[in-house]
Amino acid sequence: MSGAASILPFVLMFAVFYFLLIRPQQRKSKQRNLMLSGIKKGDKIVTIGGMHGTILELTDDTVVLRVNDATKITFDRSAINNVVSASAAVQAAPAPVVEKKEEKADNIKA
Repeated sequence: MSGAASILPFVLMFAVFYFLLIRPQQRKSKQRNLMLSGIKKGDKIVTIGGMHGTILELTDDTVVLRVNDATKITFDRSAINNVVSASAAVQAAPAPVVEKKEEKADNIKA
């Protein structure tokens, strides 16, 4: 019985590390891989270095970005940090319209 009692703290410590460190890192890695596999031409992205651009061409390993009207830069696909906005064909639904309520003039006291 004392052998099982001495192993129990190590098992509990591993369980804590798994749920607090390993599992969230795996989930984040899976989401990043899904994002990288889902990019396509026309998506606006930001690279890890902070470069903003629109995707012009894609291969398995590289991405060609249009940074401004005349500049094209080639990056590794893994250098993409996030997708700012997907191309028009990909966007599912437009953003909801928020109506602003106007303040009535009689509520304002001088």
